[in-house]
This record gives sequence, structure tokens and C-alpha cells, in this order.
Amino acid sequence: MIRFPVATAAVAMFVASFLVPPTVHAADYIRTEDVAYAQRDGQPLTLDVFEPKGSKNGAGIIVCISGGFKSSKDILNMVSGKVIPEFTQRGYVVFAVLHSNTPKYSVPEMIDDMHQAVRFIKVQADKYRIQPDKLGIAGASSGGCLSLMIGCNSRPARPTATDPLERQSSQVAAVACFYPPTDFLRYEEKPPANFDYDGLFPYRKFDARANKYIPIDKAERQAMGKACSPFHCANEKAAPTLIIHGDKDELVPLEQSEILIKKLTHCGVRCEIVVKKGFGHDPLMVVLFRHELADWFDEQLLNRPRKPR
Repeated sequence: MIRFPVATAAVAMFVASFLVPPTVHAADYIRTEDVAYAQRDGQPLTLDVFEPKGSKNGAGIIVCISGGFKSSKDILNMVSGKVIPEFTQRGYVVFAVLHSNTPKYSVPEMIDDMHQAVRFIKVQADKYRIQPDKLGIAGASSGGCLSLMIGCNSRPARPTATDPLERQSSQVAAVACFYPPTDFLRYEEKPPANFDYDGLFPYRKFDARANKYIPIDKAERQAMGKACSPFHCANEKAAPTLIIHGDKDELVPLEQSEILIKKLTHCGVRCEIVVKKGFGHDPLMVVLFRHELADWFDEQLLNRPRKPR
């Protein structure tokens, strides 16, 4: 899997202190924790909802809480201090989604989780006073990859389905993310340091006829990697997309974002890439440039012109 460098205790404390919100932010929203949106192996998959105490603008932002294809409340709490208030103060309802974790679960299963989360939120739209067609999705690194898979390859509604979630599509109106992997096949060809492709995809699949798991060969695993890559899924129906990426990123090279933006442009999809000079794979980018994501969503979801950068 993609392995992220572990911060020293001092750096971790600095980051945590930087992200701790001023007390005023705590009064800006009402947080509802551990809302179950689906189940996996009998265990609930959950999201936290952040509702502005002030007026709502009718739109929602889904934040994919993910780093290194792991998802946890620790990661959520790291971003909730300054990033989420950037949205709630503008009237957005924020849905912070936790997905299944590697190594027990694979990337295809995480993508399934995110599709279900979008559908669940649409079913609950009236409850939170948002419009289902005004949903944006955001994430960083692996969270960016999973967000792009929703934006580039949404799943259609099935009006006759028994499950009310399946009667909703997983389509979103806009995507904004930081330094996302977009093509797993290029990673396999030119893996950066600390990258283990094998950890992201399973070695077996369930054979219903034999009623047991059977091995997956290399070709099948490569096909799975392609099917889970936003670059290979992007098409003319993809959601408008903004990517922010540092030009010194050695873990997820800038090329990963550039190739996707080039393909989306070729497909006629509204898209932009913002390259931050001198930045690597730095989580502080999420804090420093959070307003650029919010401005993008203001434009795409609310038709508000963005301020010049």
C-alpha cells in the first residue's frame, strides 16, 4: 500500500496544535457523531455530520476521511479544527465519511463504501435540508483518490431496487482534492519509495459456484488496479474537478494529477489543477489552502464567482 512517513512526536504535536480550533469554532456547528450509513461484515460504517448553527445554503460537502487508505476518528479530528469550519461558516452541511481500512479491506471495497455513503446522504437530504444535486466531495491523498472515483465513475440509480439507497445514484456535482493517486498502473511500473502496490488489492476472490475463495492472478489484479484508477475511469460525464498538488511531492508525484486533468480536459469536463511551488506530500497544505476548495465549491454548487488568487 501507499505508506506515509510517520511524523516525529514533536512534529505531530505541532500539527495537532496548529489544527486545534479556536473555541469560537465549536459554536459554529452542531456535530452528530457515528451515524451509520452502511454495514460491512456486520459492523457499521459511520460518518459524522457537521451542521452550521447559522443559515444553511442548501448544499453539502462530503469529506472522505482517509490517509494511506486508512480511515479513523484520529484523522477526522486532525482536519475538523480548521478545515470543516471553513465549510460550515459558509452554510454547508459537512459529512465526514469513514471507510473500511487496509490491510483487512481492499481499495475496491473502500470505493464501494464511498458510493454507499453518497447514496445514504441523498436519502437523508430532506433531514439535513440540503439538495441532493448540490453535493461536493473532497479528500487528500488516498481520500482524494476515493473522491475522484466518485466524481469520475459514479454509479447510476436503480429505481426498482428494494434498498432505498440503491434507488439513488452516487453522482456528485463537484470534486476538490489534494495530491491524489490517479493511476495505480503507473505506480506499479514506476513505484516511488515506500510504495507497496500489493497491499492495496486482494489476492483472492469469491467463487460462488465453488462456494469458496480462489486465487487472483497478476492480470486480474492489474485489471482491478485499472478499474480503481480515476485516470482510467474519467469520461465526459465526470464531475467538475479541482486538484491542488505540490511540485515537490515524492510520494504521489505531480504527474498523477497532471495526467488526470489532461484527460478530463480532453473529455470536455470543467477542471483545474493548482500547483503549489515547493510543497511535497504535506498535510498542512489542506489547512493552508482549504479556502481554495471552499471557493471552488461555492462556484460549482452555488454559482458564486471565486475571488482571484
